[in-house]
Amino acid sequence: MARNAMLIDESKCTACRGCQVACKQWNELTGWEYSKTVNGGGYENPPKLTPQTWTRIKFTELDGPQGFRWLFLKEGCMHCGDPACVNVCPTKALKKQVDGRVTVETDLCNGCGYCSQFCPFGIPKLAVEGVFTGKAKASKCTFCQDRTGNGMGPSCVKTCPAQALHWGDRDKLIAVGKKRVEALKTRGFTAANLYGEEVVGGLGRLYVLIEKPETYGLPADPRYPVAAIMWQNIVQPLGKIAIGGTMLATLVAWLVIRRNIKMEEVE
Repeated sequence: MARNAMLIDESKCTACRGCQVACKQWNELTGWEYSKTVNGGGYENPPKLTPQTWTRIKFTELDGPQGFRWLFLKEGCMHCGDPACVNVCPTKALKKQVDGRVTVETDLCNGCGYCSQFCPFGIPKLAVEGVFTGKAKASKCTFCQDRTGNGMGPSCVKTCPAQALHWGDRDKLIAVGKKRVEALKTRGFTAANLYGEEVVGGLGRLYVLIEKPETYGLPADPRYPVAAIMWQNIVQPLGKIAIGGTMLATLVAWLVIRRNIKMEEVE
């Protein structure tokens, strides 16, 4: 099955934030405590991704030879081709689908927070359901898994009035993105580039950028975290052994106690 992806042409984005509204509306992302707007002297609102804000437009001020400009970046889950969040999730609540989407089954989530700790982009957030119990659920963009799982595109793509968002076969979108980059370079945007084609197994969220990724606050060379590899291959297996050992010791102790009781009865 072909891998799907989202292509985001940031050279066309007008920061209308219709994608933010569509995302909240379709996914019923309520919870004012997570999405309070704050006057921080800029135009960004909410100020960061939260359990109830899965996508947002980041504003970056750029003052250079071409004069003052705004750079806009649609933040959200990158749907990595090699997703650390999926690999470290102990309950399999996060899953990589055959078409490349990284989805979340909240019913399976135990709120451990490993996904947010090991994500190279720091995307997943924890929605705390009980302050005293510590109960929480992982929360992030799922590419509108109920829509895309039924052959439709994400709600943000359908909403974008500037047609900066595209959804479909990843290989085809890469070709479209590269063609757009070349067109931008002929217009004087010499730093234009396509971000996400190969990093972390290839991202499911591809960007056409007019400046270097670092200028937008994106890591230039994001990598699968070494700590996640250690967690998968060493810590988790040892944890299972320890749990198995504890259960075995408990069983042995129970058998010994039960045997002693029987012997006492015989005596």
